[in-house]
Amino acid sequence: MRTLILFLATGAYSGYAPFASGTVGTVVAIPLILLSAQLYSFSVVLHVIAIVLAIAGSCWVAGVADHELGEHDSGKIVIDEFMGFLVATAAMDLTWSRLVLAFCLFRLFDIVKPPPARYFDQQVPGGVGVVLDDVCAGLYTNLIVRVLL
Repeated sequence: MRTLILFLATGAYSGYAPFASGTVGTVVAIPLILLSAQLYSFSVVLHVIAIVLAIAGSCWVAGVADHELGEHDSGKIVIDEFMGFLVATAAMDLTWSRLVLAFCLFRLFDIVKPPPARYFDQQVPGGVGVVLDDVCAGLYTNLIVRVLL
């Protein structure tokens, strides 16, 4: 079970990249993003349900990984980037320009952590805190991509 948790939490071990593991994890998430876009074109309701369930499951996985790795929000954990990027591209017809803009903005907001992302990052313990700051960054990204493109 530990191996599966760490595989998921580290984004198929992409979180072990020697530098910029969050960016590497976000790149590795692209197939998930493209799959999510296909689900959106099939059913908006299933798309939203899948994202909510994925976020909930990711909170649990990140919490267990926190414990296994012995540090809160370890740089090795990138499942939060997966979820943030998923939210950044949620419920939109995905084009390459939207994908690239969403990628760049998401990475910016994930690093800067505008409120309330910083609150979740610093004040909320466990996997919920690990994931929700990225979900906030994803929400900001999604809104701006919609305005710009």
